[in-house]
Amino acid sequence: MKGDRILEIRHLSKTFGTNLVLKDIDFSVSSQDVTCIIGASGSGKSTLLRCLNLLETPTTGEIMYHGTDIADRKVNAPQYRSRVGMVFQSFNLFNNMTVLENCMIGQIRVLKKNKGAAQKNAMYYLEKVGMAPYINAKPRQLSGGQKQRVAIARALAMEPEVLLFDEPTSALDPQMVGEVLEVMRKLAEEGLTMIIVTHEMAFARDVSSHVVFMAGGVIVEEGPPKSIFGSPRERQTQEFLSRFMHG
Repeated sequence: MKGDRILEIRHLSKTFGTNLVLKDIDFSVSSQDVTCIIGASGSGKSTLLRCLNLLETPTTGEIMYHGTDIADRKVNAPQYRSRVGMVFQSFNLFNNMTVLENCMIGQIRVLKKNKGAAQKNAMYYLEKVGMAPYINAKPRQLSGGQKQRVAIARALAMEPEVLLFDEPTSALDPQMVGEVLEVMRKLAEEGLTMIIVTHEMAFARDVSSHVVFMAGGVIVEEGPPKSIFGSPRERQTQEFLSRFMHG
């Protein structure tokens, strides 16, 4: 249902050694939200996403997924990750597998689907991202933009409830950025719940329903894109955006 609360992050902090990377992060994500997390490099955005996907263990705080704290050691991480998927900056495709196999493996291993069902589902999503002609290719034969579209199809094939994107275009050549953003824009229009760490300010402004601006490991300001981009309240937000909008 649109508007149902899916994730609730409460007082989340993350320390690496003595370095406090995230401090007391609170925000929530409801069904069909497109949340863009923006901020300078080193502000904690990617660490936050990695905590949400259990790739990092939060030091303190809770990540509630439909009311269950997934930061609890007893949570089945692969099972949870099949519900809250992730698309990485560096694609993370299996280089020894074809495009089609890349999109089938998780379904077979984690969701226990048979090969036929996994293949049908994989084809559906590869078609959706425009990569159906390349199903027999290996990742090394693809451009960066094509790899990222396969990575998105692979994540979608698990039919997650939420999809996390960690700077999905920052490793791409400028001419490839558009093709990946276009796929993401379509997914947003179709109502997929997404949390996106991005440097693409125009995309964040035009596609998100909610913007979170981070600096120094804290959320400085958050709100609808209109207010964050149009009339940010905090000086840090204003300075960050003026650099980007005119840079």
